[in-house]
Amino acid sequence: MSKALVCSCEDVTVEDVRHALSRGYCDVESVKRYTGFGTGICQGKSCQAAVAALIAKEGPLKPQGIQPFTPRPPVYPTEMSLFASAPVDESRPPVGGVPEELGVFPPALRPTTPLPTKAKVVIIGGGVMGLALAYNLSLRGETDVVVLERGYLCAGASGRNGGGVRMQWGTSANIELAKRSIDLMKQFARDVGINVWLRQGGYLFLAKTPEVARRLERNAELHNKHGVSTRIITADAAREIVPGLTMKGVVTASFNPEDGVIFPWPFLWGYAQHCLKKGIKVETFTHVTGFDISGGQVRKVKTDRGDIACDTVVLAAGAWSPEIARLADVKLPNEPHRHEILSTEPLKPFLGPLVSVLDSGLYFSQSMRGEIVGGMGDPKEPAGLNMGSTLRFVARFSQALIEQLPNVGHVKVLRQWAGCYDVTPDNNPVLGRTPGLDNLLQMSGFVGHGFMMAPAVAERMAAWMATNESDELFQRFDLRRFTTGRLEREDMIIG
Repeated sequence: MSKALVCSCEDVTVEDVRHALSRGYCDVESVKRYTGFGTGICQGKSCQAAVAALIAKEGPLKPQGIQPFTPRPPVYPTEMSLFASAPVDESRPPVGGVPEELGVFPPALRPTTPLPTKAKVVIIGGGVMGLALAYNLSLRGETDVVVLERGYLCAGASGRNGGGVRMQWGTSANIELAKRSIDLMKQFARDVGINVWLRQGGYLFLAKTPEVARRLERNAELHNKHGVSTRIITADAAREIVPGLTMKGVVTASFNPEDGVIFPWPFLWGYAQHCLKKGIKVETFTHVTGFDISGGQVRKVKTDRGDIACDTVVLAAGAWSPEIARLADVKLPNEPHRHEILSTEPLKPFLGPLVSVLDSGLYFSQSMRGEIVGGMGDPKEPAGLNMGSTLRFVARFSQALIEQLPNVGHVKVLRQWAGCYDVTPDNNPVLGRTPGLDNLLQMSGFVGHGFMMAPAVAERMAAWMATNESDELFQRFDLRRFTTGRLEREDMIIG
């Protein structure tokens, strides 16, 4: 086996790239996520051309399909203290971003093979929700399934999140879903054969105001009723868990040691690889353009590669779901909101839990590679499908992080990016049948917690679809609740 390196920062070899190609990851962005090339200290400056040349030589793409991966600011690694010194006008909303438009994929990446002309189930959205559902349908013997993804795998929110998984929620339904999801994550490597690096270091929530403190205390009692070992702790106890925390302005904290972090990308790959082995079609770079509807049923899904006749359609396109739903004259209450995130140079392990200041939306954890990975919501962020990165975010994040962890001021930010929360009025998902279109099933609106809920939600949805037995989840969170007023608000949202 060749040990020729193409990315010295991340020790990616020629054989690693060839292995990615053999798995079907043929475009530069997909190979980057599969191998990790271009994510080190030089951010691809020394390896991108070599990998692109190798893909052009050995991959199936035409030369015009070999596009450079999306650049991530900052151009050069920059100390967090410098970003923290940048002025921020909190009275004005953020605008633009670099690069602002990330949803356009070159036509050369579109597969040339024909789509199936018919399938029992068509799932729109190849993120973790859609692929987890396809996986669970296959476990029940249903493999006549086509998954449609507009970009590469991990292009949307499933490839852009911080990987946090927690049981600390504000409603019984979400607590139970999260508990089941984490149980399924624990056995994922055994079931699917891919390690998702689940690390249960806990979630440490900090509250700076009496109102948020009361919320933590109330929810901790609810967690305990569901067998979740959340406890309210003092500032000194929090500093013992995370040495170096200042706890500045913090009035109380909650901690559950069984929460944790996983690596998002292989979680998605595991579901996708299993689906492909079972004969499920996972069609990337395929855009849904409309529907053929008659008699209160979706008869066909129209795409830029042809039409697919189907019995059932599942809309699992995350923040893009309202756009797709409009093609069927269905109005969803979801709104996309950009949430930015960054990653630093790797450090020696020092941070066990994911830490979040619930008041501001700040969160940060340490990856298995040693990077600090974190984000922070912006109350002025307007609704919209924007995945550009801003100086405003990295300045606000750096200021908030250094306030709690002053010793990281010298640490360099390597890259930043953004994804979209899929926000509903009550911070809960849209699930179940669509009024007036009985065979169009909804599976969206998970705000920022779809990734951690996907295993449990997909398991129950596949069972509901296969058996047609009643499940209260698909009545509790159906689309009708927004007109009847049956809303149960989730208040443990980070950001």
